[in-house]
Order: sequence, then C-alpha cells, then structure tokens
Amino acid sequence: MSGTLIDPPGSEQSIGELAAAVVDNAHQAMEAKRMGTAVEIQRPGEHTAVVSKTPMEMIDDALMKGASPETLSKLMDLQERWEKNQARKAFAAAMSAAKAELPRIVKTRKVDFTSQKGRTNYQYEDLAGIMDQVGPVLSRYGLSIRYRTVAEPNQPIAVTCIIEHSDGHHEENTLMAGRDESGNKNSIQSIGSTVTYLQRYTLKAALGLAAAADDDGGKADDTNGTITDAECEIILSMINETESDIAKFCATLQIDSVKEMPAIKFRRAVGMLEAKKRKVAANG
Repeated sequence: MSGTLIDPPGSEQSIGELAAAVVDNAHQAMEAKRMGTAVEIQRPGEHTAVVSKTPMEMIDDALMKGASPETLSKLMDLQERWEKNQARKAFAAAMSAAKAELPRIVKTRKVDFTSQKGRTNYQYEDLAGIMDQVGPVLSRYGLSIRYRTVAEPNQPIAVTCIIEHSDGHHEENTLMAGRDESGNKNSIQSIGSTVTYLQRYTLKAALGLAAAADDDGGKADDTNGTITDAECEIILSMINETESDIAKFCATLQIDSVKEMPAIKFRRAVGMLEAKKRKVAANG
C-alpha cells in the first residue's frame, strides 16, 4: 500500500539488525550441532525456534529483506563452511561404505634373487593389481585416487596419496624414501622404483588395506633378513614426522636400531607409526 512503511522503526528490529542476529545465532547453533542443517534462531520476545534451513536458504531470505552487504558476506562465509562440512560427512560415509566392501589384497608378484647379502625371496602385490581390486569399489561410492610426487635433487622422494570424494572433500597420506639404487638401475629407474613403492604403501595405508601372506617387503624364506634401505628411509621419515622417540620405538619392537630391523617386523612398525600419526592429527 502506498505510503506504508514495511519495517517502521520502534520496538521491532530493523532488517539489518534482524539479519545480523540470524547470522550470529545460526553460527552458534551450527557450531553446537557440528554445523548440521537445523539452526536455532532467537528473536526478542519469542521462544527459541528450530528452523530447518540451510545457510543458502537463509541467504535467499536475507536478500528478499534487503540485508546489507556485510550481513550477506557473513552468510556466504557460513554457507562455505556448511558446504565443506557436508562434503566431509559425505566423504566419511563413502569411505565407511567402501571399506566394508574392499577385498583382502592378494600378492601376485614374487622376487627371488641372490646377491652378496644372501638370498632375497618374497612376494608382493603391485600397484596395478591393487587398483584392479579396489578401484571399482571406490568408484561406486564416488571416491578416486591420485598422487602428488616431489623429487628434489639430493632429497628423499615424497609421494602423497590423495583420496577424493565427488563432493569435493579429500584426505592425504604422505611417505618419503631415498632412491632405490639396488640392482643395475639407472638414475631414472631408481626414482621410478621408489615412486611405485611409495604409491603402493601410501594407498594401502590410506585405505587400511591388508595383504594375503602378509610379508610384504620381507624375506619369506629368510626371516632373519633386515629391511631394505628404502624401507629404512620410510620408517625414519615416519618417526620424524610423528616426533616419536626413536629409542622407545626400537625398544617396543625389540630391535637395536631401525636399520637392523628384521624385515618381518616392517609392517608392524608402519602400522604403529600410522596409528600415532592419526592420533596426532586427531588431537590437532
């Protein structure tokens, strides 16, 4: 009606104040409910009401009421945080569902040779074989795998396994090791060997995979053999990353030093350090 004020001044809040109150109360409620979709809005003289609105719906309401740019900016920030939280929840749900269906990995490759250090004989699973088994399951739940590699001169090679969900959230797992110069490898082959090795281990660690005949990296016919130089680099890198006490670590595994670790204990050592890494991350 002409001449009528939509929001006259007085005991009621102005549009800007009301929108700002919506932002503040929504922020508090979403923090309390870990940013769920139900937010609590308190208005003067009213009881607290639960309004099932997403931040985007609140933005639409604020636009219709002519909210200020500052208020809209706060709502947009809230929307961004809400979307990230929803993506994180979707990732967690997809990982939980996928892990329930992931198969036990079968080792199809075998190494058997004799050098000056003695006979090396063990089985392992290659990266292609792992992906053949887990790839279809991950895809079914909107999950994908990619890698990031850093190989600086005179520095350990770092490989990061990135698991990403179709909604946008991703998580990473990184391991480092020196170049694998065993055998008659040239410089490129030594880098490629380490990269492939780390890709396997970061993927298995990220997904919590176990392998049949679990002696990966060990000597099946020589349980007294020690870990390789590449495996030693991995352990030392993880010890440094988790700020573990190396003396206590060795005492727990009943070994004199990391370099002298029996190959059969390698998987247990990686598992221990991965568990500590997750605990440190959870505690911030």
